[in-house]
Amino acid sequence: MKDRIQMPSVPAPKDHESFFVTATPEIRRRLEAIQALVEQQVPGAERCVSYGMPAFRLGKVFFYFAAFKRHIGVYPPLQEPAGLVEELAIYRGPKGNLSFPHSAPLPLELIGRVAEALANQYQRHV
Repeated sequence: MKDRIQMPSVPAPKDHESFFVTATPEIRRRLEAIQALVEQQVPGAERCVSYGMPAFRLGKVFFYFAAFKRHIGVYPPLQEPAGLVEELAIYRGPKGNLSFPHSAPLPLELIGRVAEALANQYQRHV
């Protein structure tokens, strides 16, 4: 058996603020803007952490977001409505997840529509 190097485990954040505190002030503002937007656009959405990322649920988790070195990711992939999915093409990765580069303005209005659409998409499948 090969020798394995034990990496120290990093505890997963317990809430959105625990995740945000690790971000730079600029990235933190972007994350907080997304958080506020989802709460505004999807009444009743509850903050939670899932898969180690800030998330929102309405009975079931429907929206995840996280900051990475070069972008903010939004998950899971949106499947409908077709017009919005098409509009998101420039932000979609190979698996359909959305990637918003830190080097560009954050399209908050678009992200708000994504949050609403994901909430609707997942409410139909609860």
